[in-house]
Amino acid sequence: MLMVIAYVSINLPTVRAPSNNLLIISWGYQLQNADPSQIANTSFDLVVIDYSRDGSEAGEYANSEIELIKDSGVIPVAYISIGEAEDYRYYWNESWFTNPPSWLGHENPEWPGNYPVKYWDRDWQKIIFNYLDRIISQGFMGVYLDKIDSFEYWSDPNNGEGFYISEEEAAARMIDFVASIADYCRNRTGNPDFLVIPQNGENIIDYDQNGTYLEKISGIGVEDLWYNGLQPNPESYVQERIQYLDLIKEHDKIVLSVDYVDDGTGYVGENKERIDDYINKARSKGYIPYAARSDRALDELNIIPGVQPLELISDGAENPLDDLTVYILATFTLIVTLLGTILIKLKLKQR
Repeated sequence: MLMVIAYVSINLPTVRAPSNNLLIISWGYQLQNADPSQIANTSFDLVVIDYSRDGSEAGEYANSEIELIKDSGVIPVAYISIGEAEDYRYYWNESWFTNPPSWLGHENPEWPGNYPVKYWDRDWQKIIFNYLDRIISQGFMGVYLDKIDSFEYWSDPNNGEGFYISEEEAAARMIDFVASIADYCRNRTGNPDFLVIPQNGENIIDYDQNGTYLEKISGIGVEDLWYNGLQPNPESYVQERIQYLDLIKEHDKIVLSVDYVDDGTGYVGENKERIDDYINKARSKGYIPYAARSDRALDELNIIPGVQPLELISDGAENPLDDLTVYILATFTLIVTLLGTILIKLKLKQR
């Protein structure tokens, strides 16, 4: 079982048990120049990194480097964009700049070098499965799938592509693709618990008619939930997204939250208040927070001593809680959580 402990407002852990024997209370996110040795010496339980130091084929991590991370007890998960092509990746063909394949869309003006793709196209999917082979051979324990929300792009009649389909159809095609990726990775590795974590696009659940998406994913990563950079998001926006995230969590999946709230001035003053506010809100929902730097570069692991990564410690002692104590706390709070869920459902039925 994947045991997730997320701290609630009373500082007791909330237990979720998605699929394998892993304990996750903190996570990190670095997509540029990640150092396996540094990661191995942190207390993060799970870290999302690119499969390459600089995104290039030459910068690919060796299997031994990923094993170093795993041997330290950190779960390495590889970032991969499945809804956009990136012109610095090994698969990019220079001829595509002037003679793009039929599945390649226009360059994303917000992220130069990134191009939306018709992710249901067989040729693009072949590229992704080849990409996954590289990630699997490196020894990663999961994948972090970006640009799930591309289904909204291809259902927008004003996308400038001269082509669009219904949102329902676009979502169904993305769900099928994610399910295929999950099956492929788990079959190739022989590990039914290989982690598959999509980022954003949580409203795709509206179109998950037979529950395939919720069945196949291990959890979700979500950006900018409570803050848009350094500014708080409207409560209506937050609640609209939370309804989907809570549904995912209710299916015993992890919710990895990242808000870009740290302005780099140190853990003091307004910056500290904002970081604390974000982290407390995430933990109160049972989500696992990561306070990233506001420049969105994701070029470092943002370590805030005593705050991030969160460690299980007892009465201020420096040593982690022993396994029996963790088990007792986990069991107790699982019972509390289940009772709370039952009470909520009973109240809903009475309405």
